[in-house]
Amino acid sequence: MSELALAVVFAVFIWWFSTGVVLLLNRLSRGAVVLALLISSLLGVVSLVAVAHTARQTTVAGAYCAFTSALLVWGWHELSFLTGWITGPRTTALPTGLREGRRFVEALRVILWHEIGIVVAGVAIIALTWGAPNQVGTGTFLVLWVMRTSAKLNLFLGVRNLSEQFLPPHLRYLESCFRRRPVNLLFPLSVTAASAALALLVDAARSPAMPPAAAIGTALVATLLALAILEHWLLVLPLDTTALWRWALRAGRRETPSLERDENLVRAP
Repeated sequence: MSELALAVVFAVFIWWFSTGVVLLLNRLSRGAVVLALLISSLLGVVSLVAVAHTARQTTVAGAYCAFTSALLVWGWHELSFLTGWITGPRTTALPTGLREGRRFVEALRVILWHEIGIVVAGVAIIALTWGAPNQVGTGTFLVLWVMRTSAKLNLFLGVRNLSEQFLPPHLRYLESCFRRRPVNLLFPLSVTAASAALALLVDAARSPAMPPAAAIGTALVATLLALAILEHWLLVLPLDTTALWRWALRAGRRETPSLERDENLVRAP
């Protein structure tokens, strides 16, 4: 297996596995969730340090480390949101009949603190890696940031598959921010722009003039972008979006009743 192919396999596996772990941890008992948040917070801090350290390394190991570290930072944000720890000032469902502008404002209030946290982390990563030769960590976080924002906007505007099965009981009110329709006008623009960026990254990774470490890093980021494009297509295609992570949803479901008795068990006061 070539080094580029190995990078693709690694990125696909860590994307699939880390997503499943976040879904699973989010559905465990109160003690397990709190412990997971503490461990994830520690890993997030360590990962920020690792992103800064590897930014000055131009080795293949440095590319893999930067990629994984940025994913761990992102994983902390996802876990803190899905557990209800960091969400937004609004924690109830949106009322029906809101005008579109007001509906957008209220939907933003549901996730406001979470979004601000992502912006802060993104700016920190950019600052820590500014001018450094290894930009894999920054590229990884930016791809996750841009594509997840695009996915949220598409869910707000309306898609076929809302993936509400991924929401834990204490975040069911988020469904009121979604709209179900076959497709929306933003979707083709999102997919087209992302696909064009993917083509440029793939071309760069395959260039003979690119150093091996830079090629590996570009392949890792490109694979993550390709997976994000796939996630976008899963929003509109008539497919079961939970199939890839059914193992995590089934394992976590056994612990769900304890969370339903106390929906705010991990919410900050």
